[in-house]
Amino acid sequence: MYRPFAILVILSLTLSACAPVYSSPSIWGIAQTPTPDPLNPDMSPQGFDPFAVQDNPIIFPTSTTPPSLETEAAYTATPTGTPNGAPPVTESAVTPSAQIAYDAAPFLYYAQSGDMLTAVASRFGVEESEITSDADLTKTTLIDPGTLLIIPNRITETMTPNVQIMPDAEIIFSFTAADFNVQEYVQQAGGYLSKFKDYLGSTGWINGDDAIERLAVENSINPRLLLALLEFEGRWVKGQPIDTLHTDYAMGFNDYHYKGMTVQLVWAINNMAIAYYGWRAGTLTHLEFPDGSTLRIDPRLNAGTVAIQYLFSRVHSQSQWEQIINPGSGFPAMYQEMFGDPWARADAVNPIFPAALNQPPLVLPFEPDVEWSMTGGPHNAWGQINPNIYGTTHSVFAAIDFAPSTDHGGCDPTPTWVTASAPGLVVRSNNGAVMVDLDGDGYEQTGWNILYMHIGKKDRVPAGTWIETNDRIGHASCEGGVSTGTHLHFARKYNGEWVTADGPIPFIMDGWRVVAGEKAYEGKLVRGDEVVLADPVGQKWSNIFRKKDE
Repeated sequence: MYRPFAILVILSLTLSACAPVYSSPSIWGIAQTPTPDPLNPDMSPQGFDPFAVQDNPIIFPTSTTPPSLETEAAYTATPTGTPNGAPPVTESAVTPSAQIAYDAAPFLYYAQSGDMLTAVASRFGVEESEITSDADLTKTTLIDPGTLLIIPNRITETMTPNVQIMPDAEIIFSFTAADFNVQEYVQQAGGYLSKFKDYLGSTGWINGDDAIERLAVENSINPRLLLALLEFEGRWVKGQPIDTLHTDYAMGFNDYHYKGMTVQLVWAINNMAIAYYGWRAGTLTHLEFPDGSTLRIDPRLNAGTVAIQYLFSRVHSQSQWEQIINPGSGFPAMYQEMFGDPWARADAVNPIFPAALNQPPLVLPFEPDVEWSMTGGPHNAWGQINPNIYGTTHSVFAAIDFAPSTDHGGCDPTPTWVTASAPGLVVRSNNGAVMVDLDGDGYEQTGWNILYMHIGKKDRVPAGTWIETNDRIGHASCEGGVSTGTHLHFARKYNGEWVTADGPIPFIMDGWRVVAGEKAYEGKLVRGDEVVLADPVGQKWSNIFRKKDE
């Protein structure tokens, strides 16, 4: 199924730097500091050029109504394969559609869940002050879904199609995934993945379906999506890999740093995170293809659709990409054939962010009168984006870091306790992570959830435990990922989506508000006239204490 975007009318080296599991290829048994590789800046695979044929320009139709038999003809490239076990998409001639024509009349845009004014303005290429509405847009919170915005129309570039092909809830680890059994699906499908084992440097040999499950849970991404990508790109789920390349590089990203199924999916997850959260923040407005050509992303799309469009643009030419995103015969069609209607599942749980959402009260995650330091300002909630490989660092800066005062640096054990910032149910306690479900329903895909990362195994609170504010959770450590020093990695999720630390839903603990810096890990805590600056080596200006009455 596919949808138009909402309802639119056109009137005419640090002490405590961290990167959780999957953030570095070293986690999967590859050297942490690999031999320098002269990767092509355009992201095309090293020494592999499957796109020798030049693309014809792609110009999309103007219709903003749902695609039908008539508008389906706008996708003029005819796929050479089908979603079910056919060979991969190949180059084909593309007949340009009519050039999009805009006049000076404005867009009438209905806000989607997760929209904020700065991001909407960036997507449409206007100033915030130029967007008008009957609603109060002076608030710094998320815009309520369905709010009508009137936006000047200044876009003259050729854009991607205004067709939603994937709901947000099917990208993130939302409640749509709560009833999905990865192992059962994979074994019933009976393909290559059902008997596949991968070797991970952190755990040793792991079954393919277990690797999918772990990737989904820890990265907060939908497991159905991971299976669909494996099937579409490599035919791993229902059949056998389509060729030797896709046996070693399941997603078709031919880079020896990412050899193996799990790291190929890590690459895919990171790219989708760049797009999904970059779209949320308004920092991503264009796609760039392996040959360097670009397309502006239609500003009316949803984050889930942009994530899919962006991922496929990383390894496919424009003509191949156009075939892949075709809702009638490309990836969306295959996804629905595998798992049923994603929009029906999404409609049952939407919106991701309801109107007037606020963070529940939180306290600092350590005991009173114990010295800690803020060693990391806002940075990636999970994983670490390598700009040398990705060429960008758009992602969600949802996490902050705290480190206890220690006599020795590095990863020495500490007796200092990490404590609960809010009451809730511990729904996960393994691999250095403790996830606390604040609504207590037992699902980390619903409501507010708090991640306490790098919690040492010794004294760690077990899953299934109900904890109250200030209860002890465990000790900060280096466990659970790549870390150069003992510390706590601390982040929020809502309905399965990471929540930006310095965004429209403020990250506040004991009155301290998180403020981001210009770069990842920079930033500060502010409470009235008090300021604590993040410092990777825990210098005095980063020190913070909880008072007993807080």
